[in-house]
Amino acid sequence: MMSGGKMTKKLVLCDCLGSQTIDPDGISKATGLTCTRVYTSLCTDQLDAAAEEVKAGDVIIACQQERQTFEDLAEDLQVDQPGFVDLRDRAGWGAEPAPAKMAALAAEAALSLPLGKSVDVISEGTCLIIGGDVALAAAADLCETLAVTVLLESAEDIPVDRRFDCVVGKLQQASGALGGFSVKIDELQQLIPGGRGAYAVSDPVSGAGSNCDILIDLSGKQPLFPAPEKREGYLRADPGHAPSVAKVVFDAAQMVGTFEKPLYIKFEATICAHSRAEQPACSNCLNVCPTGAITSAGEYVAIDPMICAGCGSCSAVCPSGAISYDAPDVDTIFRRLNILASTYRKAGGAIPRLLVHDASFGRDIIALAARFGRGLPADVIPFETDALSGFGHAEMLAALACGFGHVDVLMSPKTETEVLEAQASLTHAVAGAYAVTLITPNDPDALLDALSTSPSPVTCDPVLPMGSRRQVARLAAKALQPKVDLITLPEGAPYGAVLVDTEACTLCLSCVSLCPSGALGENEDTPQLRFQEDACLQCGLCSQICPEQAITLKPQLNLTASALSETVLHEEEPFACIDCGALFGVKSTVEKITEKLAGNHAMFATSDAAKMIQMCENCRVQAQFHSTDNPFQGTERPKPRTTDDYLSKRKDH
Repeated sequence: MMSGGKMTKKLVLCDCLGSQTIDPDGISKATGLTCTRVYTSLCTDQLDAAAEEVKAGDVIIACQQERQTFEDLAEDLQVDQPGFVDLRDRAGWGAEPAPAKMAALAAEAALSLPLGKSVDVISEGTCLIIGGDVALAAAADLCETLAVTVLLESAEDIPVDRRFDCVVGKLQQASGALGGFSVKIDELQQLIPGGRGAYAVSDPVSGAGSNCDILIDLSGKQPLFPAPEKREGYLRADPGHAPSVAKVVFDAAQMVGTFEKPLYIKFEATICAHSRAEQPACSNCLNVCPTGAITSAGEYVAIDPMICAGCGSCSAVCPSGAISYDAPDVDTIFRRLNILASTYRKAGGAIPRLLVHDASFGRDIIALAARFGRGLPADVIPFETDALSGFGHAEMLAALACGFGHVDVLMSPKTETEVLEAQASLTHAVAGAYAVTLITPNDPDALLDALSTSPSPVTCDPVLPMGSRRQVARLAAKALQPKVDLITLPEGAPYGAVLVDTEACTLCLSCVSLCPSGALGENEDTPQLRFQEDACLQCGLCSQICPEQAITLKPQLNLTASALSETVLHEEEPFACIDCGALFGVKSTVEKITEKLAGNHAMFATSDAAKMIQMCENCRVQAQFHSTDNPFQGTERPKPRTTDDYLSKRKDH
């Protein structure tokens, strides 16, 4: 929060029973924050002092471990919830004092960040359970809480317990997520409740559809969805593992009510380069989405926000920026990176390193490394993000251009590895082979060992990252490589040039009409193919639709001013109409067509007919109209009949 250009938040400090050293004056000087005195046991003996600080409002408490305690305190006091920052695990419990890192983390916590967007999802508790005996036992446990139906494979398995419904059939298809599942069942047989003995069932019906809010899979078969653990409302367990089944039952019982579903992704269809005129182009997002939330929808893609799990992979690989992460948006990421690096330097630090991690695995392993190990090095600043796979090459380059000397990405077991490997490779091409490291530690000690040494830092004059991801990547590249004009990039990079074989190109300009980014253009006054390299997405559509196969792509990053303006890739002399002199078409093409067709084709057998090839559209129409075999000429029109004609005909009779 800013007021008159200064931060007005107060940072409430505690040294956790004297286990860390905190410099409130240094933090205040570097950040502009007002710091309290350093408390010792704010969560226990000094809880009354904490209450006074919280009641004052607009405070950040430097403790994450006891966050629940302070949130409950604020609720009891009926005041706004305080902010929180973890200085202890990320800086205070390191092997060396880290005052500059503490200041940087405090400054980041004081940033006013936009709230994420969300939509309400309503679950009324209708639940479909798939499986056998274990599914029936789960249904018996859940039937008092949820409206349960069990899908069985055989009518012989139907129990006499009528507290829940049972049907027989084969599940053929399932789609949707929490609050909106749709299923299709073949050979569906419904129970006939009357009569004595075993229950009878109806005749089988195929293609039956139904809906439910919660889908529990205890079949022990292959999961119904890709990345099943990320599909909200879909609960799956090995029927032979009782603890897993018990957890599924417990979780399902909690899924009744109204829930907030974050809207992770923002999509701008107008700049999507998926396809044009039924010709495929970019499918990067389709290839990396782990949940199947992205599908083809003609010229654009469609994203189902109910299925999207927010991994961010699509945002990292989208070349045009049509898909961008929005929880938070990319500008927030850039602001956080800049405030961390700039405050670190202002507090007396030299060149920091960035450790990017997720909010679960990464946070936990850092906390364990601090409590039971030697803690993070003093120059390693942790950066938590909910979308680890969305931290792509633009964000990596922005971090380096802000002033970080190295970027480490702490991979978790659930991270989409291939996406980050490709993004790191692209960053290496721009900033050097050792600028980014992907680390996969199995335990806290392995993490600390990986961070104990670092290659020579990347250095540059720090810049402020602003704009779109493409703009920031270019800005960062210029800062990191100030003396380089052209950087060769790996295959599949979203930046590059279009190369044209001028001997093969006929200037038909089909590539211009279909280019999704407008990188290829024409000149209305003369036959020209023009190109603006900065706008090229390297989607490959132009090379695919070129009838002469005259176009190839060259991945590269042109850092000169020429990339920002149009250049001529191919041009030829226009042909002058032999009748009116108007310029039209391409001279070489018209001459080739004339040579090939004149006297050799039935339509151009005579010299007069052949001349039409060398006429503009208007003159060609005029020539055809006045020719002896005018194709527009019909038989002689009948003379219009008048009243006198009709009257004279009557007189004759």
